[in-house]
Amino acid sequence: QVQLVESGGGLVQAGGSLRLSCTASRIPFSISVMAWYRQAPGKQRELVASINNAGTEKYGDSVQGRFTISRDNARNTVYLQMNSLSPEDTAVYYCNAAFIQNYWGQGTQVTVSS
Repeated sequence: QVQLVESGGGLVQAGGSLRLSCTASRIPFSISVMAWYRQAPGKQRELVASINNAGTEKYGDSVQGRFTISRDNARNTVYLQMNSLSPEDTAVYYCNAAFIQNYWGQGTQVTVSS
């Protein structure tokens, strides 16, 4: 059974930074497309960033220039470095792995106070 375990969420003040991690198991990580999504209360889940097996990165418009996604294939881990956080970034952040089908982590809460 594929497992995605996220960590690194928490409470931070506006303007601060957080780094999320997601470690995958039982999946061919190096050839999987990895992504971070988020869902704020009352809103639909949205794509934050993705990175494919070639290292090509894509970002949502609202996080472009502030967030950076990266991956370490040796550690089966994908990261999301979040800088210049604002209260609008408050959400549950989900790790996603795409290989034949989509797999999801349990989510980690990020709360940004003003």
